[in-house]
Amino acid sequence: MQQPAQRHPAGGGRWHAPAATGPVRARLRLPGSKSITNRALILAALADGPTVIANPLQARDTQLMAGALRALGTSIEDSAPDWAVRPGPMDHGGQVDVGNAGTVLRFVPPVAPLAVGDVAFAGDPRASQRPVGPLIGALRALGAGVDDGGRGAVPFTVHGTGQLGGGPVTLDASASSQLVSGLLLAGSRYDKGVEVRHQGPPVPSAPHIAMTVRMLRDAGAEVEEQGGTAARPDAWRVYPGPLRPGTVRVEPDLSNAAPFLAAALVTGGTVTIADWPARTTQPGDRLRELIGLLGAACELTRDGLTVTGTGTVSGITADLRDCGELAPVLTAVAALADSPSVFTGIGHTRAHETDRLAALVTQLNALGGRVSELADGLEIRPRPLRAGPFESYDDHRMVMAAAVLGLAVPGVIVLNAGTVAKTFPGFTGQWAAMLGGGQAVRPERPS
Repeated sequence: MQQPAQRHPAGGGRWHAPAATGPVRARLRLPGSKSITNRALILAALADGPTVIANPLQARDTQLMAGALRALGTSIEDSAPDWAVRPGPMDHGGQVDVGNAGTVLRFVPPVAPLAVGDVAFAGDPRASQRPVGPLIGALRALGAGVDDGGRGAVPFTVHGTGQLGGGPVTLDASASSQLVSGLLLAGSRYDKGVEVRHQGPPVPSAPHIAMTVRMLRDAGAEVEEQGGTAARPDAWRVYPGPLRPGTVRVEPDLSNAAPFLAAALVTGGTVTIADWPARTTQPGDRLRELIGLLGAACELTRDGLTVTGTGTVSGITADLRDCGELAPVLTAVAALADSPSVFTGIGHTRAHETDRLAALVTQLNALGGRVSELADGLEIRPRPLRAGPFESYDDHRMVMAAAVLGLAVPGVIVLNAGTVAKTFPGFTGQWAAMLGGGQAVRPERPS
């Protein structure tokens, strides 16, 4: 087992995860989806006119995306609760800070060749360990100049010329679906469009590519899905053409609902997430199935998704390949179950914000758990847990997992809890409000 990535106090703060004193009863509205917000920003920056992004997520990852596009000439104005985006001439290069945001790391480089000038990419220390080499190779094959010093990682520089020939390209996207989405999002602005073919093990998180395709079509792009199966194609073609401006309404982030729904399950309470979409491409929608298998009742109505737990959690076996971001919270729930669980299809999460498999094994076992790392997942054998510190490893999902554990294990202290602001700045406050009180962590500086 590899050790988790080195810790960096991007958010700061120690948070005493509150224990539940009884069944939770709450109705919540969640911030907007990071995945939809950052795709909408890219499409708006490449559109033929102004776009309004309604209910965008305002968090570190989306601010990094906005900053990257502003560096290339896009105007993004905060007219709360919306963002007004006006494309600008990309007649210069710039400096892009990707932070530790996979979407910025993989969505902005395909835009960079359309700028006139050098676009330099750098980020947090962990970003240099996150897969981007296949994307760099694909951009070169499409005609872009990229200087990465042979690293296949940040820092690197894209030499923009104001255009890109485009055309067919093959890459291995088994490390991240974002490698495909990044090329597709910019592809309509290439001279020949782009035809992306995946060659390798299955691409994880296929729903995120479906999200990209749907949003491209909503913006007026002509997109074809080819090969593979209807649910999991392995080739995509985006034809050259304009992108239509307009209004993009951002759905609530369903993956960020995971800890709150888990709270209903673990405490035998009831939690309603307002505005849960009846149809969506978000991978987090699979929570309805998974929470039900774990032992709760789920009901989707016009008011939202309501989950009611019995206070008993049953172990499950599940393939999480298409919703790997749910694995940390689900692993925490499984550690509180009455029988073992096995989660597979999540080997790729070793290259997320931290090595999530190693991090979960290390932290849960330090609290007395029995979690084993598999080649492609985790095996969780529940046993009584004890109080203690829980390191977040600068990973927002680890904070959420610790919050769920803290419901049933008094004395869990989350280190660097402020890093949750990566995708959910108000998380600890909303968690405390759900439980009827408590104190939110105050990060030392924005995460």
